[in-house]
Amino acid sequence: MDTALDPRIINRRRRRTLAAGIGALVLVCAAAWGINRAASPGVSRNDISVAEIRRGSIASTVSASGIVVPEHEELVPSPIQSRVAKVHAKLGQQVAAHELLLELDDRSVRLAIDAIQEQIAQQDNRILGLTLEMDQKRKQYASAIELLELDLQSTRAKRERYATLRKVGAVSGEDMLTAELNVQRIEVQLRQQKELIEDNRRSTASGIEGARLQKSILQKQLDQQQILLAQTRVRAPFAGMLTSLAAEEGAAVAVGQLVAKVSDLANYRVEATLSDFHTRLLSPGQAVRVEQGKQLLAGRVHTILPEIQNGSVKLLVALEQPSHPLLRNKLRVDVNIVIEQKANVLVADSGPAFNGKGRQAVFVLRGGVARKTMLDIGAGDGKAVEIAGGAQLGERVIISDTSRYQEHDSIRVE
Repeated sequence: MDTALDPRIINRRRRRTLAAGIGALVLVCAAAWGINRAASPGVSRNDISVAEIRRGSIASTVSASGIVVPEHEELVPSPIQSRVAKVHAKLGQQVAAHELLLELDDRSVRLAIDAIQEQIAQQDNRILGLTLEMDQKRKQYASAIELLELDLQSTRAKRERYATLRKVGAVSGEDMLTAELNVQRIEVQLRQQKELIEDNRRSTASGIEGARLQKSILQKQLDQQQILLAQTRVRAPFAGMLTSLAAEEGAAVAVGQLVAKVSDLANYRVEATLSDFHTRLLSPGQAVRVEQGKQLLAGRVHTILPEIQNGSVKLLVALEQPSHPLLRNKLRVDVNIVIEQKANVLVADSGPAFNGKGRQAVFVLRGGVARKTMLDIGAGDGKAVEIAGGAQLGERVIISDTSRYQEHDSIRVE
């Protein structure tokens, strides 16, 4: 006959069973925790950068490298092939407008001027000689004409006398014909002499005109040489700083070689260089953000240079504050050209986690876990990016480099 167990034994068995169940549950949780630890790597919150998605404005920009250059500067080239004779200024000094900077050897120019002046004198002598020759021939022809006019009067008088005598039969017909022919011959000679005067005048005038034209050409050449002579004394084109100078006396210089450069260091602009791939996106007047460290300067695209060199295009940026104290000659800056502006969109701070535009995987923090989420990334300005889809306002995303976790779907954030 069975007897009832002691209640203490039953309670002890129950406690054992409960303890065994709790132990099994702990083992299962520990195993799950271990598996999760093995499958999902962890990262310290201090080792990552997180940005919260917020509403704001975003500008789509194109990045370029820039260098600060003076807004106004002029290059002074050598007008001739020569050498530096004397230097009057020092590199880096402030110079006044038209101040003498250096002198070039001008002997070749002076020799050219002397030669041209001699040729001009020759043309003057030629003009004078032609004029005297024309006057002399005119006088000769005038004397011959006077003699022929006297002969013509004599032959005409003889012809008239013969005509009177012919009426009474005192002169033969042959003598009358001879007198008539003599009159005609002298008239022809007289006409020829008058034509010779006119021909000589025209011929001499043409020679004088040619000499005067040659003299005019030589005078222009002389004027050009006089200008070159003045340019051998190199002067500052305007008041500014001397930023380049051929300062070695005796150094040879070629025609067109830079011998001096004067810059206005009170006002600057930026010369930006970027890939020609973006040329179609550029246009004059676009807003530009110039950055140097934490300083931000606003500007506009002023000129897009038409020439493309080595796959790069250059443009000039006019600054709203060209005299800002930050600006220095040849200072390198970052240039962001605004090609599109958007307002009231979801944005997040930019970081290495974003790779340009388009759909891409980014880790989004939810609870203590960052889960890989496909986000649509839109415009970016270097400081922030547009979140066009895949996340909501207020969510947080990891913006630091997560390339080593790309094989995982989630990351534990400790």
